[in-house]
Amino acid sequence: MNRLRLLTATALLTLSGAAGASTVPHWVASWQASPQPVWGGAFLFPTLVPAALQNQTFRQTARISLGGPRLRVRLSNAYGTQPLRIGAASVAARAGDIPQPLSFDGQPGVLIGPGQERLSDPLPLATDNRQALQVSVFVPGPTPVQTFHWEGRQTSWIAPGDQSLAQALSGASSTTARLFLAGIEVEAAANTRSVVVLGDSITDGATASLDQDQRWTDHLAARLAPRGVAVINAGISGGRLLRNGMGESALARFQRDVLDQPGVASVVVLIGINDISWPGTAFARSQARPTLAELQAGYRALAEQARGRGVRIVGATLTPFAGALPGTPLDDYYRPDKEVLRQQLNAWLRTDSPFDAVIDLDAALRDPVAPSRMAAAYDSGDHLHPGDAGNRAMAEAVDLEVLMGPSTRGVDLP
Repeated sequence: MNRLRLLTATALLTLSGAAGASTVPHWVASWQASPQPVWGGAFLFPTLVPAALQNQTFRQTARISLGGPRLRVRLSNAYGTQPLRIGAASVAARAGDIPQPLSFDGQPGVLIGPGQERLSDPLPLATDNRQALQVSVFVPGPTPVQTFHWEGRQTSWIAPGDQSLAQALSGASSTTARLFLAGIEVEAAANTRSVVVLGDSITDGATASLDQDQRWTDHLAARLAPRGVAVINAGISGGRLLRNGMGESALARFQRDVLDQPGVASVVVLIGINDISWPGTAFARSQARPTLAELQAGYRALAEQARGRGVRIVGATLTPFAGALPGTPLDDYYRPDKEVLRQQLNAWLRTDSPFDAVIDLDAALRDPVAPSRMAAAYDSGDHLHPGDAGNRAMAEAVDLEVLMGPSTRGVDLP
């Protein structure tokens, strides 16, 4: 049996649960919004959230990958400099349903220390695969907003008072950022696993249709849910592999956003275009662009961390970006010399990467006549981010069998 056939057979065993695993249910990550530190007012983009909340309820929608008989939510104060007091929190199975109160160690509220997160007690709320939940969090305040997820591509609401148990909010204003909620876990069958996608704005869904769940990870989740595999979006707009940007670097947050997720079996890495293109722009005018060797070392470090935990790691080629962000303060995001580095990195990923497998998303999206550009049918219009059709094409380009199975680098297979 050759290497490819053995990998595929192992992957199928893992996906089907035929590998002899325990039958005891366990907790699996089913949704995530990676926390980011709130930036100052002088930054290029607005935060989209108030500087502080007081006696207010924040309600947001989250479409989980997999359902189960019970769930629990993870609230984050990752970048707070003072304790975060949560007065109450709830989950509604669907918009308009009566919210069910959450508890924390049997109490309706919880105090989350600076740099910490807390899991709720399990809530016996049965959910289906791909179900959209509504999570509400009441803060008695005054609470400075220091931790958030900037690009939710989902409308959230801020309402006065404790409306955590209200079916419909009154007096609410809206935002597309996320606050407090960092993850949702479900109780699932023993053979259920999750795939985490670590990325930047392309994964975060920066130009996907608002409130339509059109990120490429949403389309991938729809393909994998029937197999009992969740897809967790660990994208941060402006994220980079090597350096902090609009969030911590992929290297810095890999443990928290990937390895610490319950049930994680595999991770897909699609990050690096901002490392190449931020230097010289309004984001990082004086920063030097990383070399090919530095980018390769960063990928190797991720692979080593994953391998140490037995997590399968799959790389993805960087997608085309010629002419990116025209008419914006970042209209020098693309330059021919940056394209050279992208091509060099992709060539290395295809031939000599440290990953267990590589998904060629560059080939899936590029214009066959002008391969440095994204095909018009897949382009959102900014020549960097795919639109809804492009996101679907990315998900459909993934061979599902390469996502699951053990990490095999360094193992001498027959």
